Amino acid sequence: MGLRSVVAGRASLRRGVTSGVVLAVAMAALSLVKVPAALAQSFQTAAPHAILLDADSGSVLFEKGADELFSPASMAKLMTTEIVFNEIRQGRLTMDSEFQITEDAWRRGGAGGGGSSMFAQLNSRIKLSDLLRGLIVQSGNDAAIAIGEGIAGSEENFGRMMTARAKVLGLTRSTFRNATGYAAPDQKVTARDLAKLALHLIEAYPDLYKIFAEREFTWNKIKQQNRNPLLTLDIGADGLKTGYLEESGYGLTGSAVQNGQRLIMVVSGLKTARDRAAESRKLMEWGFRAFEPRQIFTANETVAEASVYGGAAGSVPLVARKPVRVLLPRGSGDKITAKAVYQGPLVAPIEQGREVGRLRITRGETQALDLPLYAGEAVEAGTIPQRALDATWEVGTGLFRKAFEKAGAKS
Repeated sequence: MGLRSVVAGRASLRRGVTSGVVLAVAMAALSLVKVPAALAQSFQTAAPHAILLDADSGSVLFEKGADELFSPASMAKLMTTEIVFNEIRQGRLTMDSEFQITEDAWRRGGAGGGGSSMFAQLNSRIKLSDLLRGLIVQSGNDAAIAIGEGIAGSEENFGRMMTARAKVLGLTRSTFRNATGYAAPDQKVTARDLAKLALHLIEAYPDLYKIFAEREFTWNKIKQQNRNPLLTLDIGADGLKTGYLEESGYGLTGSAVQNGQRLIMVVSGLKTARDRAAESRKLMEWGFRAFEPRQIFTANETVAEASVYGGAAGSVPLVARKPVRVLLPRGSGDKITAKAVYQGPLVAPIEQGREVGRLRITRGETQALDLPLYAGEAVEAGTIPQRALDATWEVGTGLFRKAFEKAGAKS
């Protein structure tokens, strides 16, 4: 058994074998949409790392170095915030929970630490509702350290907790070491992971997410403006977080809504705060202006069929739970291809609704969508003769595959 890939569409499954350890099926691309290239648009940004996605469909509208690792700076506080939001949702914390400002939080995270601060007083106890605003609106490092120490006992432990939680959320390439975003050798993220994290914060915690849109916060009689430059622009922005380190430059994870459409963007590696604001605005405005939606599959429509081993049926339909939409550049000649990928053959019994694969849609050279696919029907275990026949087929294809690989190794 191995990785199988089928062309997504209303056509039936095609069988085939490729050399190597990966077994692939129907690797040819299916052209779903082709529009005239005369008006094709392109976008360029000075940011070395950037991504823009449509929140509803998950379509990636633009990416540049989106999977390259870089230091997140204060954008790491998005992961700190997610930990807090999740603790509140699980009932382990409330907005009235209090955290102490330890000497470490006051000294490293306060005004003397050289970074952003909420100017919390040493040994004071602060409610979580205020600490969150110090963390999100003011980007306070003292607030971040106090939260990390209060939840995990130490900031080092909290960093491990952040990384573990990131993996649960599917941020597969990100590693965190502290709650602040202070420079650490192996604290790295990708633009794609930060965009996924932003989308999760928006969808999972809609009420708490509103804090990101607050324009200012006053603590210890010191009023500070939200550091997100998009909030001051008339583009519908309501989050999220800026970051700066000398080694990684200026970055921003942002989101905005226009006419019911939400876009999420990440940029990093820019040279100045002005560049960050300008490039972020340019990317957002282009995203809202330059794309139009196209529905490819309806909810629960059969996208492809997967082979089943040992079942009463030899295949099972693969479906997406929501309508599959992709945003296309207006006037673009990009070729759109769709492919269903699963580990197979699937082994019966299979429950209806079980996640069994992924639908990957590519626009030109950009992977526009990567969505889960589910079993559209239940497949019960087959009779003994059926299972014996499947076993014979699997042994035969296995021998063929080994012979194919052996021949390839000699060539």
